Amino acid sequence: MDIVEMDKEYVLHSYARNETSFIKGKGAKLYSDDGKEFIDFASGIGVSSVGHGNERLSSAICEQAKNIIHISNLQIIEPQARLAKRVVELSGYDMRCFFGNSGAEANEAALKIARKYGEREFEQKRFKVITLKYSFHGRTITTVKATGQEQMHKSDFSPYPDGFGYVDSIDAIYEAIDDKTVAVMIELVQGEGGVEPFDKDEVKALAKFLKKEGLLLIVDEVQTGVYRTGEFLASNLYEIEPDIITLAKGLGGGVPIGVAMTSLKDIFEPGDHGSTFGGNYLSTRAGLEVVDILEDEYKSGNLKEKIDYFSSYLDRVSKSMPELFVSSVGVGLMRGLRVKDANTQGKIINEAFKKGVIVLKAGRNTVRFLPPLTITKEEIDEGFKRFEEVLINI
Repeated sequence: MDIVEMDKEYVLHSYARNETSFIKGKGAKLYSDDGKEFIDFASGIGVSSVGHGNERLSSAICEQAKNIIHISNLQIIEPQARLAKRVVELSGYDMRCFFGNSGAEANEAALKIARKYGEREFEQKRFKVITLKYSFHGRTITTVKATGQEQMHKSDFSPYPDGFGYVDSIDAIYEAIDDKTVAVMIELVQGEGGVEPFDKDEVKALAKFLKKEGLLLIVDEVQTGVYRTGEFLASNLYEIEPDIITLAKGLGGGVPIGVAMTSLKDIFEPGDHGSTFGGNYLSTRAGLEVVDILEDEYKSGNLKEKIDYFSSYLDRVSKSMPELFVSSVGVGLMRGLRVKDANTQGKIINEAFKKGVIVLKAGRNTVRFLPPLTITKEEIDEGFKRFEEVLINI
């Protein structure tokens, strides 16, 4: 039985796999079991932020594994405390952290924080959270319901928890707020929703209004966080101070981790929330190394150079092929090409893979690019060379 047959026989079919098996990676390159080389413009959906086979990260993980991989959160975990300090200091906000294992878990923690705030701070409990159309907040029952895409709310998995409302735009949030509303939850750049950034002035006005009303602003930075947009947080880029921020994806460089950060520093009491694996030695030691690597990239100016270089390719492709693309969208190294129609979008993604370039599908007919933040100019050149060869034949 080969790997493809084994996968089909024993793994639940919840993914539309293309039956490629990778056995090695280096930087922004991946190698399949049949020897083919791929340029990875997806980084495991924004996870492999420091690339594949990163020597600093792998050495840190190996060294930690030789000592302690895991203990429970009933004891102090040194790298967890150190990573919390680093994340808070880099954010520039006065917050504390709760560690889980994924973006969905981080968002679950954020929602529990909001619900407790709504119980504690108002005469009549407030529990409703407003989210946006095209948003994506996770795959658990609660975070699926928080997601503002109707197709995600399949009847197969109902009933869903109450307490969520959805609006089409930032402007529509104001009218949607009622006496049950406790928080607004947004992504500053909607990843799954088409790599769509929101207007900075609109977001700043919303943050100011919510602060004045005593309502919470939750910013889902699962995809935008940890330098993906060019700053440590997209919240820094937008010059706002959220009450709760969630992180995951790029923080562990491939090791599962999630964080809910909040300025409500005393909101949880022992027993209010927990995670068996969350924030263990292995994941937080990995997170520390990833943060150090990416801070070096940021401070040296290398990250900005790569962002500008990558962006120039996208802009050129978009403008030179108006028959295929509507526009280039996104910020930092969270980018997309808006395609004329869904059929063309699917064809571009499939043909690019055959040519050895991995790109992703996103909403609004968008081809999404999430390369490693440590990608080299040579890897960018090779990736776009292959990508443009695909486009000529579309």
